[in-house]
Amino acid sequence: MRILFAGTPEFARVALTALHTAGHTVLAVLTQPDRPAGRGMKLMPSAVKQEALRLGLPVLQPPSLKSVDIQDTLRAFDAELMVVAAYGLILPQTVLDLPRYGCLNIHASLLPRWRGAAPIHRAILAGDSETGISIMQMDAGLDTGAVLSMARLPIQPDDTTGSLHDRLAALGGRAIVTALQQLDGLQAVPQPDIGVTYAAKISKAEAVLDFSRDADELARAVRAFNPAPGAVTQFNATALKIWRAHATADTGAVGALLRADASGLLVACGRGALCLTEIQSAGGKRLSASQFIVGHSVTPDTRFGA
Repeated sequence: MRILFAGTPEFARVALTALHTAGHTVLAVLTQPDRPAGRGMKLMPSAVKQEALRLGLPVLQPPSLKSVDIQDTLRAFDAELMVVAAYGLILPQTVLDLPRYGCLNIHASLLPRWRGAAPIHRAILAGDSETGISIMQMDAGLDTGAVLSMARLPIQPDDTTGSLHDRLAALGGRAIVTALQQLDGLQAVPQPDIGVTYAAKISKAEAVLDFSRDADELARAVRAFNPAPGAVTQFNATALKIWRAHATADTGAVGALLRADASGLLVACGRGALCLTEIQSAGGKRLSASQFIVGHSVTPDTRFGA
């Protein structure tokens, strides 16, 4: 099939590779403009751009799809379909209507649950037991289009956003290839009005651990914010990032250090306690609990939190 592809991060790169490997003709790849990144803040191409160049595919990086010029450029490709995955730009109705089969989106949730920008984070934060991939016919709304197919994936108790992202990306690549194989026989099913939830973009403020909350919630937050933006707390007026933790039934004054040994730093919460097992000081390396204890002053009167 003759397709245009639009995507930006690693999640989309996996789908682009899968489509190319499956033998589809990718006429051009749209991705967001290069962004400054790293300590030197040098302009860096997106994961999708890097893959497109590796595959020898034309790359377009318009700042918007609203101009007549870019719309005329896309129209000239005479694509049968556009596949979109985590592109990051709004597709105007004119663009949605260009291909014969319209535009299909690879969305990392079981729609209508977790429409929006951060479905993987939100599924872990909410304690969902499963998630998946929805192949959706795009319309003008925010992830509101009819769904052509779904593929389900269990969320493991130790899944982070990073590990779940990688499994969903692989599943998304397989799902879009299968959907295109079966496209003429698939029925687009409108999303139900019940069960709609929105996966708002994650803010850094959300990643601050509030130990007055339930330990189970905080353990999910640590997993959800790994690798980005990273769950954070205060320890002796020093900022820490918490990369691994689990909840226990221990009790104590909120924010108090109940125990510190090789098994972890046990911090009392509003309900239960959070055992911190992988910790990073500002500017430092990720450390196990035992390594952290050796290099830091950890005493019975130590408190965590703001």
